[in-house]
Amino acid sequence: MRSRFRQLKRIYREHFQQKFKFHSQLTTQFSKLQSCNSVTSHKTLIPIINLQARNSEFLFLGRIETAQLVHSLANSDEKSEFQRYPGDEIAINVQNILKTCSVSTKGEIEKALNQCELTLTDDLIVNVINRYRFDWEAAYTFFKWVSREGDYSPGSNVFNAILDVLGRARRFVELIQVFDEMPDLVNEKTYGILLNRYAAAHMVEEAIGVFDRRKEFGELDDLSAFQNLLLWLCRYKHVEVAETFFESEKNEFGYDIKTMNIILNGWCVLGNVYEAKRFWKDIIKSKCEPDSVTYATFVNALTKKGKLGTALRLFQAMWEKGRKPDVVTCNCIIDALCFKKRIPEALEVLREMKNRGCLPNVTTYNSLIKHLCKIKRMETVYEYLNEMEQKNGSCLPNEITFNYLLKSLKKPEEVPWVLERMERNGCKMSTDTYNVILKLYVNWDCEDKVRHTWEEMEKKGMGPDQRSYTVMIHGLYDKGRLEDALSYFHEMRLKGMVPEPRTGILVNDMNIKLKERGEQGKKVIKLTSLGLKGNA
Repeated sequence: MRSRFRQLKRIYREHFQQKFKFHSQLTTQFSKLQSCNSVTSHKTLIPIINLQARNSEFLFLGRIETAQLVHSLANSDEKSEFQRYPGDEIAINVQNILKTCSVSTKGEIEKALNQCELTLTDDLIVNVINRYRFDWEAAYTFFKWVSREGDYSPGSNVFNAILDVLGRARRFVELIQVFDEMPDLVNEKTYGILLNRYAAAHMVEEAIGVFDRRKEFGELDDLSAFQNLLLWLCRYKHVEVAETFFESEKNEFGYDIKTMNIILNGWCVLGNVYEAKRFWKDIIKSKCEPDSVTYATFVNALTKKGKLGTALRLFQAMWEKGRKPDVVTCNCIIDALCFKKRIPEALEVLREMKNRGCLPNVTTYNSLIKHLCKIKRMETVYEYLNEMEQKNGSCLPNEITFNYLLKSLKKPEEVPWVLERMERNGCKMSTDTYNVILKLYVNWDCEDKVRHTWEEMEKKGMGPDQRSYTVMIHGLYDKGRLEDALSYFHEMRLKGMVPEPRTGILVNDMNIKLKERGEQGKKVIKLTSLGLKGNA
């Protein structure tokens, strides 16, 4: 049994090394991964902990208690300590088995899982599924195995987790099969997941069908369910459908400012100021009193379309008419002024906010930091960062703040400092942050750090997602590594991810170049052979 489990790990390691094609050998982290059956006297999986190795290089599978977590850093001195828990350890062991999905049969995977003798709980299963939210096949393989275990029945959290993964990958045949297995477990969260994933896949009729069946999802508030449907339709640019449906249902739901704000925001996000103005007038005619969200939404639409003058006049009129702009509206104005490089005016709005009792928040400072980073005013950036940390509360720097700082870096040695400060402020790593770091290391030709970043994303269940593959494909293309770029593209497609249009264009270009390169190689070989014959 142990030899079979080691074989699965060896297959994955060889596949991993081949994919990255790094010159340096991987560490012995996989050999340090304990066999699931290493403690045969216990029914549950108890990871073996090497406490003396606590300060050594971070192991791929992690450790209980205090462990060394490398935030996408290759060097052993670039570390920070985080808390690890037994549940995470078990989930990581399962994760390492599932990583062989692309190179092993389902029967082999299930055999290895059976040998683990896991004590199944909803928390453990959701933990594993969430680690594979960007790899539906691995998540679904695990879920199907779990579903066949006789002593365990998955709860609603487990079903919702796998529905979200399948919906994200647009595997709706499997999604419907899973949904049909949970008639007594559907709830409000299930409803939201189905709306989100159908709308994201532009399956509008199916999304509306879910709304029509809302009574099956428990005691849902009808108005809230209606607003959720409109929200997801607008989120994925089906604003016209959302407004038409709103009009068809207004006799049942009436006019509500929150509902109308959703439609207004949909037109604004699309950048259709004409339709936004028309719907604004509809709001006024409906006798619904516009609230601060309505004004903020419309101001944001004007600024995004470059109509900053009109937005500023509306903003000033709000003050004059006693409609005190909230922090969201003020942030829209500050961001627009910064975008136009009118930073002194943006700072004046910030001062006016404070004087009028409208306190700034982290978004306010992020707008300033984003644009100051672009014009390389780093001294001012760090002054604002210090101010945010001192104010604490709603001004405390967040993931977005540090992503802007990371994007402004010029060399790899600066990354640890930003990550250390990020940790000090209680910010957790996200998929977006990993992707920012991944792009930096690809651009800097830091292959070892790219590997560590990718490795850690997988281990933490933070990816790789579509953006991660896009970064690698485009980065490797720019470096002239066409075969490697295409390898990532094929892996991305195997996971069911839909590439961006620009990536599709790039892939076509790579195929043409490789074909030309192959034909040129044949010509060289032919000419060389002719030359050898001539010399003979």
